[in-house]
Amino acid sequence: MEQASHHPRMSVRQKSFLRGTINFNNACSTFDCVIRDISPEGARLDFSGPVSTPDVFDLCIPQKQQMLGASVVWRNGEEVGVAFARAPEAERPVKANDLAHRVARMEADIEILKRACRRLMPSVVDI
Repeated sequence: MEQASHHPRMSVRQKSFLRGTINFNNACSTFDCVIRDISPEGARLDFSGPVSTPDVFDLCIPQKQQMLGASVVWRNGEEVGVAFARAPEAERPVKANDLAHRVARMEADIEILKRACRRLMPSVVDI
């Protein structure tokens, strides 16, 4: 995958600070991210550390109740630029009763809490 470069975009991205989760491996694997900017065609994702994301995944945006198919266009350190498979308006909404999605979100939230606990209590080895 290529490093970040300046490619002309079809539309201007809007600055954002949205919480996102990337899901892959049939939603069995997830990473949390912050969506720094977004347009109907793509987004710039920021991770809290270096991650090895797959080239294709689903991006869940809970605040917008959207699940978007995304593919990586560029990578630069903790940032990843993605293109959406379809415009967000055409994507399927996240269903509240989608058990796999709910489990994946809970597992991601648990990992966030574990990391926070480890930072607050460095002497705790395994939570």
